[in-house]
Amino acid sequence: MDVKQLTALVTVAEVGSVTRAAALLHLVQPAVTRQIRSLEHELGVPLFERSRQGMLPTEAGLIMVDRARRALGELERARAEVRPVSGAVTGTVTVGLLDSASDLLAAPLTTALARHHPGVELRLVTAYSGHLRRWLDEGRLDLSMLYDLPGTVASLTTRALVRERLWAVAPPTERLPAGPAVSFAELARHPLVLPTPGHALRSLIDTAAAEAGVRLAVAVQSDSMRVQKQLVLAGHGWTVLPGVGIARDTAEKAVRALPLGEPAVWRSVVLATARSARANPAVDAVANALIHAVTTAVRQGCWPSARAPEHEVPAFETCDR
Repeated sequence: MDVKQLTALVTVAEVGSVTRAAALLHLVQPAVTRQIRSLEHELGVPLFERSRQGMLPTEAGLIMVDRARRALGELERARAEVRPVSGAVTGTVTVGLLDSASDLLAAPLTTALARHHPGVELRLVTAYSGHLRRWLDEGRLDLSMLYDLPGTVASLTTRALVRERLWAVAPPTERLPAGPAVSFAELARHPLVLPTPGHALRSLIDTAAAEAGVRLAVAVQSDSMRVQKQLVLAGHGWTVLPGVGIARDTAEKAVRALPLGEPAVWRSVVLATARSARANPAVDAVANALIHAVTTAVRQGCWPSARAPEHEVPAFETCDR
């Protein structure tokens, strides 16, 4: 088993065709076919199903593709880290961004790294906190934003990024109550589009509703923020979302929204890395750029009803409002 075979395996799986994989790898098609067949012979199992729809990984193939992708990623990182570039930070860094904050942070983070550390190859992954946590534990991410870590997590090193408030979100045709916030008593008067039980956001909402002594009328459940907003716009009810997830919608008056109150609901965002990870200048550079991007967004009002911790902010210019 060698790097060429693993590269061929991953490429064929991604494009679904030996012909297209060969073109991408600048090889002739028989060479790619030989690499796949040699790997299958060594492992003793078929890695692909050949069909009219193309090359589809078998169950064993999916396992091998996942492991091969990680191995190739580690080799890329190693090459970048040992490559002699005088005075420059180099390397490949995969960072997880919360889906709700990705629109706000992806562009300024990328701009900052390109300007200050062009030798760092940035790979951005967006998802919900639960998925990002699992991928961080599995070693697929070098660092990640995460929500609401309970207590101290032994496997992770974390740093506070921001505390943000949850908002009640209504269709633009509905009138919100006068005042600075929507109470849970008011929220309970409307059908709601909420995440499924067990979702971190839903747990916060249910806990606050119990504290307020109200029973919420959940009409539809979805773990997708995009779907939640679509259903609100379609008139299926109100929803509850973090302020950063609706900043653009409220600015464009696509929805009506106010922070939740009685009680107010806050949640924390942290920047996490695996405790077992060794020191890496490229990861540190990305972490500093992300901290600055978040802090600048909060200070400039790009992240509604949020508070950043009072730690020293690295010197990057990253917030584009």
